[in-house]
Amino acid sequence: MSTQPLLQVREITKLYAANKGCADVSFDLYPGEVLGIVGESGSGKSTLLSCLSARLAPDSGSIHYHNRAGESLDLYSLSESRQRQLQRTEWGIVHQHARDGLRMGVSGGANIGERLMATGERHYGNLRGTAEQWMSDVELDIDRIDDKPTTYSGGMQQRLQIARNLVTHPRLVFMDEPTGGLDVSVQARLLDLLRRLVTELNLAVVIVTHDLAVARLLAQRLIVMRRGEVVETGLTDQVLDDPQHAYTQLLVSSVLTP
Repeated sequence: MSTQPLLQVREITKLYAANKGCADVSFDLYPGEVLGIVGESGSGKSTLLSCLSARLAPDSGSIHYHNRAGESLDLYSLSESRQRQLQRTEWGIVHQHARDGLRMGVSGGANIGERLMATGERHYGNLRGTAEQWMSDVELDIDRIDDKPTTYSGGMQQRLQIARNLVTHPRLVFMDEPTGGLDVSVQARLLDLLRRLVTELNLAVVIVTHDLAVARLLAQRLIVMRRGEVVETGLTDQVLDDPQHAYTQLLVSSVLTP
């Protein structure tokens, strides 16, 4: 693992009211590392993810991202256009509801190709060929390349959203409950796919989930949140097999309903 953090998060706070949001969150994320953020609904994990991915400005704190060029970028000192450029190229954002991350009015292939165009690719043959390859990589039928996502199942839409995000070979991917709302069998296949792609592409990932089984399968390290605060952090197996904080113990024992 690289000794240079990819993401440096310091005392990030975004509060809507007392204990609503996230407060004083700090951590480093390294290239190729998968960090899980877990906690019950309302714990602040999605608010934190939105701050990390430059979709929601924090009240205080700082986030530095080390880009492909080796620069340390102060995320919230960047212009909105530069933030959007990062989101379209070096980052990926996988939403719980695929419709939030796809353009439903254009074809599956166009969804993949237009993100590739953000990196400067304009050759139609290259765009289509790459879209076909990525559809195959995420186990979508390439005969559906010209069909709109509205005709896809929920699991297929999520696979398309993943292909759309990964086509630019991002260094960092943010995932918000990527298997939420899917049938158990579809969830299992999608998790296998995600685990394979994360390993093959050496992706750094921040994944928010209420499902501890998902966290155990994908994440190497966990942050446990409760009422906006981090109550425990550590290696995933360590946190889940020997939880130290009373709240984590309740989560693990399923006394609390996530």
